[in-house]
Amino acid sequence: MAGDCEKKPVLEMMQADGGDEGCVTYVLHNEDHTLGNSLRYLVMKDVDVEFCGYSITHPSESKINFRIQTRGGIPATEPLRTGLTQLNHVCQHVLNTFQARVDEFKGNQDQSME
Repeated sequence: MAGDCEKKPVLEMMQADGGDEGCVTYVLHNEDHTLGNSLRYLVMKDVDVEFCGYSITHPSESKINFRIQTRGGIPATEPLRTGLTQLNHVCQHVLNTFQARVDEFKGNQDQSME
């Protein structure tokens, strides 16, 4: 029962011993193509990123391996952090735009009822 209270990590960093900080694979638990593809797109827009890709380990597992390789000795955590921040901003913009249109629609519905 003691193991039930332990939380699994959401993000793990896999790096070869003595490996380059600019070449890292991250394991994102409880994620799929939705996050993988959109995050890959945003990370690849960074000029310092040489390679970025992801793979689904197995259809029955809900985790992805997300690999980033950078140029010029830049740590892979920087473009990952930037990509996650940008993705958050994009999602917030979509949510705000959707909510504004819903409110506008409801306002039009209320006016037509009068």
